[in-house]
Amino acid sequence: MSEVKRHVVTADEAGMRLDRWFKVHFPQVTFAYLNKLTRTGQVRVAGARAKTSTRLEAEQEIRVPPLAFDTRPADLPKEDVKPLTPQERRLFDSMVLHEDRDIFVLNKPAGLAVQGGSKTHYHLDGLLMGLGAERGERPLLVHRLDRDTSGIIVIAKRRAIAAALGKLFATRAVKKTYWAMVKGVPKPAQGRIEVALIKAKGPEGDRMRASQPGEEEDEQRAVTFYSVLDKAPPVTSWVSLKPVTGRQHQLRAHMAHIGTPIMGDEKYGGLANMPDGMDEKLHLHARRIVFPHPREGVIDISAPLPDHMLRSFAMFGFDPNRFEEEQA
Repeated sequence: MSEVKRHVVTADEAGMRLDRWFKVHFPQVTFAYLNKLTRTGQVRVAGARAKTSTRLEAEQEIRVPPLAFDTRPADLPKEDVKPLTPQERRLFDSMVLHEDRDIFVLNKPAGLAVQGGSKTHYHLDGLLMGLGAERGERPLLVHRLDRDTSGIIVIAKRRAIAAALGKLFATRAVKKTYWAMVKGVPKPAQGRIEVALIKAKGPEGDRMRASQPGEEEDEQRAVTFYSVLDKAPPVTSWVSLKPVTGRQHQLRAHMAHIGTPIMGDEKYGGLANMPDGMDEKLHLHARRIVFPHPREGVIDISAPLPDHMLRSFAMFGFDPNRFEEEQA
């Protein structure tokens, strides 16, 4: 296993929240995982316990414990990390939209978890471990998508590329566009949603909600731009969503907050009273990503819609090619 690492906060990082610092330096660490590390005192700032919302000061030392994914395949017993099976290889290859010597860009299917958990044993990160067993170095996640969200996800082939992309993804240099079908029609047709979010636990698992007065210390700033591309009032509309920040469930929580939850979203009110014949699946797709390649050039890739969204588009007469050049 890797050893404890100690990092010194630079002058440029002064004032940054601890969770954002981790997103820059360790993009593979989920907010839930970081919560666990801080709650158990494994992450420390200037020798003291810290919260994910702790503001950093220049020259402070951050203690980072051995992380769950820091063990490389080459360091593990062979029986613990196995190469991909033929079926897993076909699945992975079917997702690849772009590959070069530094990155993969994948089109993740809805229903495939990105990372494992107590009840999740089959996930994208597991496929990357299998690739690592074949390649000698495990490809790493740069960002994440919810299990039920389909679409573009970027994978770094090496740790150095993951670090470079992690810093890039923490800035506004990465442009993401999602497509969704929502219940009803947002008013106005274009807008900016700036509603800070906070995690709330419930019987159906964690969900995000708008923060309330007095919760500022734990809230996460969240900003989303939306635009209605087509509509079938009063039932549904097709919207383009462009997140400025990247919070857990941000798009889902924001669309529910303005009264137009995403179709098929069981956590945020999008599953009730769905039209007959419409798949009861989340209608949210990471459609396009544009970002500077860490070595040279620009990556600009769009992912085709999943089958369940294509069926719903056809049901309401939406043309997925209508805004391909200007809104994709």
